[in-house]
Amino acid sequence: MVDVLTTEYDGCGMCLVGNVRLSRKTDTTSSPERQRGQILSAAAECGGHIIAWAEDLEVSGATDPFTRPQLGPWLRGEMGPYDGAASASVDRVGRNVRETLNTQDVLTKQGRKIITADHRDVWDFSDPNQENEWLIKAWGSQMELRAIQKRNRDEAVRARAAGQPKNRPSYGYTYVRLFPTSKIDHVDIDPVAAEIIRDVAERLLTDETGKVTCSTEAARLTRAGIPTPGDRRAQIYGRPLKGTAWAPKTLHVILTSEAALGHLIHDGRAVIGPDGKPFQLAEPLWDRATRDALIAATSPKQVTTRAPRGVNLCAGMAFCGTCGFRLYIMGRSGALMSYGCTARVRGIVASQHCKPAPSMHVSRLDATVAAWFLERFGAAEVMHRIYDPGTGYAARIAELEVSRTRLREDRQAGLYDSAEDTAWFRASFARLGQEIEEFAAMPERAPGMRMVPTGTTIAQAWEQAADDAARRELLNRYNVRLVLHPRRKGEKTSRCEITGMPPHDWLPAVA
Repeated sequence: MVDVLTTEYDGCGMCLVGNVRLSRKTDTTSSPERQRGQILSAAAECGGHIIAWAEDLEVSGATDPFTRPQLGPWLRGEMGPYDGAASASVDRVGRNVRETLNTQDVLTKQGRKIITADHRDVWDFSDPNQENEWLIKAWGSQMELRAIQKRNRDEAVRARAAGQPKNRPSYGYTYVRLFPTSKIDHVDIDPVAAEIIRDVAERLLTDETGKVTCSTEAARLTRAGIPTPGDRRAQIYGRPLKGTAWAPKTLHVILTSEAALGHLIHDGRAVIGPDGKPFQLAEPLWDRATRDALIAATSPKQVTTRAPRGVNLCAGMAFCGTCGFRLYIMGRSGALMSYGCTARVRGIVASQHCKPAPSMHVSRLDATVAAWFLERFGAAEVMHRIYDPGTGYAARIAELEVSRTRLREDRQAGLYDSAEDTAWFRASFARLGQEIEEFAAMPERAPGMRMVPTGTTIAQAWEQAADDAARRELLNRYNVRLVLHPRRKGEKTSRCEITGMPPHDWLPAVA
């Protein structure tokens, strides 16, 4: 919110909130500066003054005023006292007749004044002429909005038929314009976002512990301060970042969408071009075989426990030595935090005899596990697991089969009955069949994993890890499991039994 010539609330009866709304910041005909100047002039002519500004930028006129980020709280009575609202014009209040009338009705019933720069003096809705004038202007604003929406829909249909992008780019891609306000020239890979999402895809595909999921990856990206897709677009265009957190669903959509193959997408599906194939806007982030593997890796699975998303080192791998149930952190902060068995307290019947329950301070258990792990495996070399998508010929054949089946179904539905369409159909169908035969004749290499040495030891990777969540991944790769037994008579702390073994496809873990 920009403070422009505002004064304190003084109860004079003309303490107004300036309402500025703009659908796009690049709209110079109704820029925020122009609107603020008009509002200040209108308020001064009516003997009022502005006590605050409700600036809703990049907010469509179709948005209900009561739900707008800045104006909404004032209308809902959440921002303190004020005597009325001032806008540059009626269409800045809203472009929907019902919502504009509702906003006027609420403010009027509350005894608040309404001022717009396109109307002389304060609006008096007890006067039928002024009431009709407000209605006419609200109706005109709605008609203009409907015309804008129709133009946008028509342009979207035209762009889709021409294989041109219209909506926001998918994460990993960016639109390239020859100059800032020109139309999109072409779509290119965003190297920063592409590196991030490819790393996420590789981590999911190479995980064999079941501890790397869309949820854990979303938490990891949030902890690392990686901008979300919306914030990345804002970063590219020089707008302020909102700092929102990654959502698992967002990651899942990015990883499994055909948009990552560089295709033009509409309603979640690839748009088919005149040749019967999807429109290709840019180079793919990965091939179709990798996408199929990502769909399988991110599909819902029947699991007994969820993968931990926090940063605690031993989360998900510590168990009670008496009842066998998983240990949880007890206490809320600092030295009071400890791993302990809460199964009996939670009423689990199988743990009713788990007394005394074992427990150990978080810092002590973490230090014990770290010392044990580094002593046994610290000298081993970290092996990087790489997903090899193979040749992908089978996936490519499947894609061409889908395109050919679609053409056949359209033909049977009577879409290509004319002579010209029949010739096109036969040529396209034959071309797809020829491509299928060519791919089928090529030797297929199945997808799989390859192990590549990194030249880094486990001890070095442990020290270089960003946080305990990254160190926990090393423990999970070595199948580390902790069993905490209650302390015996004469012992000061509970006993911790630790087991672990290197992955079967890694090099020998002990030097």
